[in-house]
Amino acid sequence: MPVRTIREYPDPVLRGRAEDVTDFGEELQSLLEDMWETVERYDGVGLAAPQIGVNLRVAVIGWKDRKIVLVNPVVVEYEGEEILEEGCLSAPGFYEKVARPERVVVEALDEKGQAFRTEEKGFLARALMHEIDHLEGRLFFDRISPLKRKFLKRKLEKRVEK
Repeated sequence: MPVRTIREYPDPVLRGRAEDVTDFGEELQSLLEDMWETVERYDGVGLAAPQIGVNLRVAVIGWKDRKIVLVNPVVVEYEGEEILEEGCLSAPGFYEKVARPERVVVEALDEKGQAFRTEEKGFLARALMHEIDHLEGRLFFDRISPLKRKFLKRKLEKRVEK
């Protein structure tokens, strides 16, 4: 399966709420294979379908020995707060400190349409929230101060103009 092109800010596909998945057939399986290859090729931790131009509520996260597929995920519980530096494949080279929950509980479907619930802490909780934000049309810099956000967006937009 091919490595897909990562869409970068200000691509409008990154800003809308993605659509729920209703078909768990070959098309979804092919998309997931492409997503895994793409995230590995770009040396990322996670990838949401809108980041490759597909408007579906699908995300993959690979960290250490864990591989998580999230289809139509919903955050059902979260607690704590941790402020750490974050980056994004859709805003390459830019990093900012972002507050995220320290612990999250997410309900989702897997690649076969089976419901599951996962509780994650620390880095994996951050990764889940980052990817779920993408499915809602949010980017990591939407969670920083307005002044920093304005400065970062300007830098990202100038990069695209070149």
